[in-house]
Amino acid sequence: MLYGIAAATTALLLAAVLAASIRPAALRLGLVDRRRARPVPALGGLAVVGATCLVAGAGEWTGVAPLGTGVGRLLIAGGVVALLGLIADVWRLKTRFLLFGTAVAAACVVPYGEFGIAGGVLGVGWIAFVAVAFKGLDHADGLAGTVGVVTAFGAGACATAEMMDGLAVLLSVLAAALTGFLMHNWHPARIALGATGSLFAGFVLAAAALLTRTGYDPLASAGVLFALTAVAGADVLLVLLSRLLAGRPVLRRGPDHLAHRLRRLGLASPGATIVLGGASFAGVLVAVLVHGGWIGRTAATCVACVTFSLVLLLLRVPVYGPRRRGSPESSQVTGHLRVRNG
Repeated sequence: MLYGIAAATTALLLAAVLAASIRPAALRLGLVDRRRARPVPALGGLAVVGATCLVAGAGEWTGVAPLGTGVGRLLIAGGVVALLGLIADVWRLKTRFLLFGTAVAAACVVPYGEFGIAGGVLGVGWIAFVAVAFKGLDHADGLAGTVGVVTAFGAGACATAEMMDGLAVLLSVLAAALTGFLMHNWHPARIALGATGSLFAGFVLAAAALLTRTGYDPLASAGVLFALTAVAGADVLLVLLSRLLAGRPVLRRGPDHLAHRLRRLGLASPGATIVLGGASFAGVLVAVLVHGGWIGRTAATCVACVTFSLVLLLLRVPVYGPRRRGSPESSQVTGHLRVRNG
């Protein structure tokens, strides 16, 4: 208990100090996130990754809080994913490469013996999906960090219920590191997670949540896992549907995420983050209660139904302006009109 408090406090302070130290270097190198209204340094994820790996690794190395073989492998795979994210932050890798690389890392941590080949493949896809979804959440000040902290506490509660002490320690350290980072990432953000931190957080959270569901019914597990990551999943679903319906390239960035639409409805940036953090807490609470057997699995199904309904409602919020002349989309439309008119 005392070690857990000491480890969390250390991770929080270390992440806060590292984030403050990294910011000037990121600015000098011009490594900024341009998705926001103003350029924000995008290497803050190094602080989260560094604090998490150092504190959790110290517990393993000293034997005070051993992680165990499976959790140690998870942390190593998460570090590889963070390295992939760092490359993306520096050289702007495309999303498809991030998805593939994250899936390869996920394939190294999924317990195929318990899930089987088919279940393992689905698990790999889900981990990669959640990791990239967390990268998408980093478009708004404080959002990815807030959702990450809430999800880490929920997954940690599930791990504790399963007596997975090493996994619970790792998740508590990650939650603390994200909290320390939020000191610099809350609106107005002075530094962003970038692909380095968002991919790492999403990967570790998704893989850890999957491990806590080992041995459970697959359908019930799907409901619990979705509820744990409902906000990230809703963001991806909303973006995909919005761009497909508007005839826009799916992988092209745009102001069409959850927080963008909430701001269109009149919420300030901190307000949008608080609302989505509250929504994440509601989903995580349902997941923990279902996992512990305190409520039925239909509650997780209700979370999925409510999430999909809200996505459909938010699709009606206009986010795209008129297409500019000369853009690829407008050229396609003009070409189609010319063909139609003969």
